[in-house]
Amino acid sequence: MTERETQPDDQDQLCEEALARSVCYGILARALHAPTEELVRELQSEQTQDALLYAATVLGRFPPRNPITSEAATTEDPSVHLPTAAADWLRIFPSLSLERFLEIHGRAFGHTARGAVCPYETEYGAEALFQQPRRLATITGFYRAFGLKPRETERERADHVSCELEFMEFLARKEAYALQSGEEELLAETRKAIVLFLRDHLARFGRAFARLLTEHDPQGFLGRLGNVLFDLLTLECDRLLIQAGPPVLRLRSSEEDAVPMACGNDPDLVQIALPE
Repeated sequence: MTERETQPDDQDQLCEEALARSVCYGILARALHAPTEELVRELQSEQTQDALLYAATVLGRFPPRNPITSEAATTEDPSVHLPTAAADWLRIFPSLSLERFLEIHGRAFGHTARGAVCPYETEYGAEALFQQPRRLATITGFYRAFGLKPRETERERADHVSCELEFMEFLARKEAYALQSGEEELLAETRKAIVLFLRDHLARFGRAFARLLTEHDPQGFLGRLGNVLFDLLTLECDRLLIQAGPPVLRLRSSEEDAVPMACGNDPDLVQIALPE
């Protein structure tokens, strides 16, 4: 199938949608970082809240379109409505204090990989233990292929959901840049990476992670974040004709945790840093 010629109006809309996806991914990523006073101020800023609501509205304005065929996709689940989920989440932001944020973050994620809600991709699924370092290496390989490197001040595993969301934020911005600049080769490479990373990594476990957040904190900050993430990933998989990961995905057997895990050295521990 050949790619349909993109008209100027179409290109502007595709660029706007790519930037909107970048905003959604980025705010979700930061909201899943370890709480700090600076992060609370960022989330409560008018700029952040307006950006999220506008981005969600852009993505909910029209049915998602496949970037190759330009055909509109139809999400089968009528409960998926990103603008509503985003607006509902934003209602929690004004009451979020650092003390409260630390409490709910600690209760959900704890201080180990197996907190009440697990944020690490490679903990999900029935894969054998030896597959875990291989999957971690694949994730890190995606980051490095786009010139991304570990941020020395952070010590988070490459498969943490916030790292994967940051990578999708970066790719969406790169897609928008390629559309604006008319760099067809860059656009094709970026879109290919978006599909592969979403299919094999973030979408594989992301909806299950989002559902756990919602069940853990139904009416709270993290639970409503989970609703936004679930709807965003559902829409993205629908748009790109990707099989969305299941809403329930069991964790690896905890018995495997007794075996030393080769999760790599410092370069595999990231919050993603943009290339200089």
